Amino acid sequence: MSNEAQRIDLPALPQMKIHDWFNGPYPARVRIALAEKGLLSRVEFVPVNLWKGEHKTAEFLAINYSGTLPVLELADGTYLAECTAITQYLDALDGHPLLTGDTPLQKGLIHMMTKRAEIEFLDAVSVYFHHATPGLGPQVELYQNPEWGGRMRDKAIRGMHYFDGVLRERPFVAGDAFSMADIAVLGGMIFAALVKLPVPDECTALREWHERMQERPSVREWRAMVERGAPR
Repeated sequence: MSNEAQRIDLPALPQMKIHDWFNGPYPARVRIALAEKGLLSRVEFVPVNLWKGEHKTAEFLAINYSGTLPVLELADGTYLAECTAITQYLDALDGHPLLTGDTPLQKGLIHMMTKRAEIEFLDAVSVYFHHATPGLGPQVELYQNPEWGGRMRDKAIRGMHYFDGVLRERPFVAGDAFSMADIAVLGGMIFAALVKLPVPDECTALREWHERMQERPSVREWRAMVERGAPR
């Protein structure tokens, strides 16, 4: 059989909308994934202002019951929320997954480490932000539990130590290649910087990994989008 006959014609990649906010830590995860896949040109970003609580309005809740960002809107009216789900969809579009694994073992390890990045680090910083700082302001933060927020701050710091240990053993969070798990830890680092939660000095492997990640073209593209500011 000729190479021409073996070639699979993939469908044209779709135009998409992403409902997000330009410098949000969770939106950053999807924007970095889009940049890794070369899909930024196929996306229209629809701004949802976190600081004004636009993600908690009835109009937005009709799109995403959880009231969280980002949300991917497809041409057929399908909405995908949750960063992991969106990244899995984007990574599979061209039939050449780069971020979510090729083999069953890779897929399992990446999913495991992504979940740990969320639970042990990124989400813990988020709870600290919403409960133990002014957060998004009184119009959005209708209930706060500062003690719980403080505990989650401590959990986030423990998470930094955990990932420091992981990165002492391998170059990337889930193994030998950059993946969705690295993007999730980057989200945690972005959020920690926003709330001025420093990485402990002794977490040298985590710090060195973070410095390396700043040189990835996808992260540089994300940073450039943030520097350009909110869409007008």
